[in-house]
Amino acid sequence: MVAQKETILDRPLNALERRLLNDFQDGFPLTPRPFRTIAERVGSTESEVMTTILNLQSQRLISRVGPVFRPNRVGASTLAAMEVPKERLEQVADIVSSYGEVNHNYEREHSLNLWFVVTAEDRVSLNRVLREIEKRSGLEVIDLPMVEDFYINLGFPLQWT
Repeated sequence: MVAQKETILDRPLNALERRLLNDFQDGFPLTPRPFRTIAERVGSTESEVMTTILNLQSQRLISRVGPVFRPNRVGASTLAAMEVPKERLEQVADIVSSYGEVNHNYEREHSLNLWFVVTAEDRVSLNRVLREIEKRSGLEVIDLPMVEDFYINLGFPLQWT
């Protein structure tokens, strides 16, 4: 599961939401019915797990549930960056996030303040997504393809206050 952006809720997260967000950042079960497997691990039902994940998506706490493949092993991928005026950041991030090919995006404290990863079936499709984002946002997308491969585990234990 990929965390999207911080969202202010009118209530604290419940135990199931916390388990789903924290415990399945990696090691997602590769079984015919993964949500049933998750439900068994967390003491819930398949239906409740699926409903909870959909609710987390609608609340923008996660953007998607799916695999993240090693770069350029299946299809093509790239890191991209944009310089977005502060007042348009949320609007442009929504445009970027609307593409299924975008794994995640995040804000950085830099003139290039919106970064995201795009994965597509091939380089032609990847370039099409980058150009569409440019056209829809009216802003340049800087393509930063990987030169050297490093593995960084992006999972981290979440802190609940």
